[in-house]
Amino acid sequence: MTPTVAILSVLIYFVVLFGISYVTGRKADNAGFFVGNRKSPWYMVAFAMIGSGISGVTFVSVPGMVATSGFSYLQMVLGFVVGQLIIAYVLIPLFYRMNLMSIYGYLEERFGFSSYKTGAWFFFISKMLGAAVRLFLVCLTMQLIIFEAYGVPFLVNVGLTMFLVWLYTFKGGVKSLIWTDSFKTLCLIVSVVLCIVYISDDLGDRVGGVVGVIRESEYSRMFFFDDINDRRFFFKQFLAGIFTVIATTGLDQDMMQRNLSCKNYRDSQKNVLTGGVMQFFIIALFLMLGTLLYTYADSHGIAHPTKSDELFPMLATGSFFPPIVGILFIVGLVSSAFSAAGSALTALTTSFTLDILKADTKRSEEKSARVRRRVHIAMAVVMGLVIYFFERVSSTSVIDAVYVLASYTYGPILGLFFFGILSKRSVHDRYVPIVALAAPVLCYILQSHSEQWFDGYKFSYELLIFNALFTAVGLALLSKGKKIPS
Repeated sequence: MTPTVAILSVLIYFVVLFGISYVTGRKADNAGFFVGNRKSPWYMVAFAMIGSGISGVTFVSVPGMVATSGFSYLQMVLGFVVGQLIIAYVLIPLFYRMNLMSIYGYLEERFGFSSYKTGAWFFFISKMLGAAVRLFLVCLTMQLIIFEAYGVPFLVNVGLTMFLVWLYTFKGGVKSLIWTDSFKTLCLIVSVVLCIVYISDDLGDRVGGVVGVIRESEYSRMFFFDDINDRRFFFKQFLAGIFTVIATTGLDQDMMQRNLSCKNYRDSQKNVLTGGVMQFFIIALFLMLGTLLYTYADSHGIAHPTKSDELFPMLATGSFFPPIVGILFIVGLVSSAFSAAGSALTALTTSFTLDILKADTKRSEEKSARVRRRVHIAMAVVMGLVIYFFERVSSTSVIDAVYVLASYTYGPILGLFFFGILSKRSVHDRYVPIVALAAPVLCYILQSHSEQWFDGYKFSYELLIFNALFTAVGLALLSKGKKIPS
């Protein structure tokens, strides 16, 4: 694929995207920006959430991971489904009952102001790092496909990318995101399905025959029960999946502000459950695509790239397949990437404005909107700088980096909410930030010495559970010995 064709594909996509964003967001006020005026149809939110949960990392990194992990990722995704049940029937009714715009308002009512700020700041750090890592992979891919041919530096690439993300989210917020994400979900699904069809044809098999190829492939093993020290061990992945989705969806302002945009909590529950089941099948499609890509490379004697993240971009945009496959790859990548980046930028703006600056309570609607717009610009600049920093120091698989970061930064948030929901005891609020900082440090020590202390046991993403547990234990030690009123 030539850089010109790639640029044209991206431009056509953005013309449609900005058109949808303008139409849906031109009359949005603060309530529309933060929670979509609570008028979003649940089925539209469910469809949009597929695109929200599948970032550019998923689009590029998941197909590549089958070389070392097979289909073991689906063990974690099964945990996601169970976690969505907990979100639907525990967290959703709680947040609707409290009529929250920011979910971290729960921590202030339950524990106090210091706990509230702790949750908001940990979310800010978690989402900023996670979103930057995800968008970094997309910027890197676009650099290889488009910008290098014109001698454009990576920093300029990042600046242009963040400007586009800011541009289509600056006015409508969540109200626009629901509709633009639905469009991006459609592009994403069509791209993956058609890529599978074209690659199947090139391998000489129709889709029915390819199912057999995938089933018999060494890359398609899903369940791993034989070695507890293996990072792919079933219960590690499954339990990590449950708590990861609770933390990164149920306790994440980015995801929950979409769920809170539904008319009532029952509609929101329908959205969460529907999206959770659909996510399993979409991830399975990505893994099937990865198996086909490696099968194709092996059958044609193509050397595997050093980084698994590079396989899909290399084959899709090279001269291996018809040009339409490259165009579909670009559209799918941009769709998934800007879905995640746009929603993250909106959530960061919401949380920083409402939770950290308290702009909704201290100022009028007009002044609050002005503060929100300034914060929105600042968040875009900071995210761009983090992406550039990550490009300078990155040396690991991007999808692995995402979940490692989540294990450390979402753990204290998970522990705070679980202790608050499962216990009625009050705590010494001013010491909560110390506990929240100590828990990740203890996890780092535990992970660094686990092989020595536990007969070769290696922690994977289940480290998140221990992080939350350390936080909850710390809160229990801080408890005042009296219960809050029911």
